[in-house]
Amino acid sequence: MQHSISIPARYNGPPVSGNGGYSCGVLAALIEGPARVRLHVPPPLDTPLTVHSEGGVVRMFDGDTLVGSGAPVEYALDIPAAPSLTEAEDAMSRYIARENHFFDTCFVCGPSRPAHDGLELYPGPVHDWSLLACVWRPQADLLDEGGQVRSEVMWAALDCPGYFAAMGDTLRPAVLGQLEAQLNGPAAGGNPLIVYCWPLGSEGRKYFGGTAIATADGTLLASSRSTWILLKS
Repeated sequence: MQHSISIPARYNGPPVSGNGGYSCGVLAALIEGPARVRLHVPPPLDTPLTVHSEGGVVRMFDGDTLVGSGAPVEYALDIPAAPSLTEAEDAMSRYIARENHFFDTCFVCGPSRPAHDGLELYPGPVHDWSLLACVWRPQADLLDEGGQVRSEVMWAALDCPGYFAAMGDTLRPAVLGQLEAQLNGPAAGGNPLIVYCWPLGSEGRKYFGGTAIATADGTLLASSRSTWILLKS
């Protein structure tokens, strides 16, 4: 099966390429169940991309260049309990990148976007750097016709928080290399959600983070394991 998609400029990560989580979510929407999606090059914006789906594997191309690939995955992740809504709200005051962000117009976590144009996810440490959190209030234009947060937007929300968890108190320029995620159920618009994240170690230039999204009462809606690749200086 083959069709064409485009990543609108609104959903950028770095200024001239797609947010990694959103781009992964576009492919994951074509995969049944938990998925692993890899980004091979930065996804271009406002560009027709060809998507091929065969044998459970989905690939996205810009001409002859492989942009991303995804497939089902046997997903397993130890997920801590969600902090409270009050704790998550308080943690946002300690967002480390509010004044010094590498990609400050990122759709997910960029503090320099117009109000409510992005997801406005600003995770900070709850008590220490072993757990970070923020509150997310999805805007109406990110919902589907049934009033649920669109799946690719959920994937976007599972992206950047993992970066801040993986890096801790020392930010380094990095891009998303791979995202494994599972959506447990629909996320209704109009209700505040808790996005929380924790470090999962590192290996060379690769850093790993876990992220989860929960309702205010702690019900788990989605989770992910992200792999971040440090940019060479």
